[in-house]
Amino acid sequence: MTAKLSGLAPWLAFAVILIAAPRVFPSATALTMMSLMGVMIIFALSYNMLLGQTGLLSFGHAVYYGLGGFVAIHAMNAVIHNRLEVSIPVIPLVGGLAGLVFGVLFGLISTRRAGLVFSMISLGIGELVSSSSYILRTFFGGEEGITTNRAKLAPFFGHKFGPQLEVYYLIAIWCFVCVLAMYALTLTPFGRMCNAVRENPERVEFVGYSPRMVRLIAFCFAAFFAGIAGGLAAISFEIMNAQQLGAQQSNLVLLMAYIGGVGSFAGPIVGAVIITFLQIMLSDVTSAWQLYFGLMFIAVVMFAPGGVVGWTMLHLRALRSGGAWRLAPAYAAVGPALVASGAGAIMIIELANRQLAEARSEGSAMRLFGFDVDASTLPPWIVAVALFAAGTLLVLRLWPRVGDAWGAVNARLHFRGEG
Repeated sequence: MTAKLSGLAPWLAFAVILIAAPRVFPSATALTMMSLMGVMIIFALSYNMLLGQTGLLSFGHAVYYGLGGFVAIHAMNAVIHNRLEVSIPVIPLVGGLAGLVFGVLFGLISTRRAGLVFSMISLGIGELVSSSSYILRTFFGGEEGITTNRAKLAPFFGHKFGPQLEVYYLIAIWCFVCVLAMYALTLTPFGRMCNAVRENPERVEFVGYSPRMVRLIAFCFAAFFAGIAGGLAAISFEIMNAQQLGAQQSNLVLLMAYIGGVGSFAGPIVGAVIITFLQIMLSDVTSAWQLYFGLMFIAVVMFAPGGVVGWTMLHLRALRSGGAWRLAPAYAAVGPALVASGAGAIMIIELANRQLAEARSEGSAMRLFGFDVDASTLPPWIVAVALFAAGTLLVLRLWPRVGDAWGAVNARLHFRGEG
């Protein structure tokens, strides 16, 4: 009984968060952001079905998200034009079925091989569909895209989903159902077989299963859930354009999965929340926000390959083992150096970005960390370079202390049988 309750606790907490979030953050901006987070959670988890569970690195997963969204938005317009009694909550399923159809079509080609070959095929399919979106204007709408009006569809128990709050709760319900379904899929024999294909496809074939068929089924499931995410995006924003199925969207979901951690089910969820928040907030602060995303991705891959969730779990294990006291002094020593190095790097990026902005006649004056500076003068550059250089040198000198502290913690975990 206790095990069942502990297993239900995370899902109850997830449901409470989804229900209570609009009460805590009731502004229009927050509702829009949280709606996008719900969509991206489904999208990121669908991608992790390929990468984290089956070991398929795709560079074109946005194809199924975008095509699902386009089919969903055309379905909404068809319902409005023909005055059909179809309500909004059904539309995401239309996007999911569209994603599934295209997943079967493209999956039969791309899942013949795994590894680098699969990645290159997925990239080629993504570029093919993205470039076709500017040619097939009747379906994709060209650069302007396709628009709709969700409020013109038939009401669902009196709700026409005009207000963003109603749209948020619709996305939240679909998000909960999809997350639960994808988690349940990982517990099935098929989910275990996906892990086996990721680890050793030759052994899977030896015991009588077809690795290609396992990859194909996983690919179709991933495309189905990506299509649902696309359908929800079409409902929320009432527009779909070519950017939704291009390389930038595929790179974004890859970033979400890696930042959160592809090694755990919760990783893409955390990554989707973090990246969506930063994407909206950073884009209002700096025009170089994409550069920060790239640097964040590099840092995570190099220094925290387990992502945010993996990094957190490591420290929780250290805390439970009583080894956190060994880490605290090392982190306290290297922390200020990391802050200085990071502040210097941000200053260099923003000063360089302002210089480029000056070339576009936006001026060199700017506000940085609460101070008014001129990017065309020497003093702010000297401060930025000095902070970055001094901080980086200190980090390189002090980081061995962190390595030694983790060595002691890992030895303690191994002694206790937790390693």
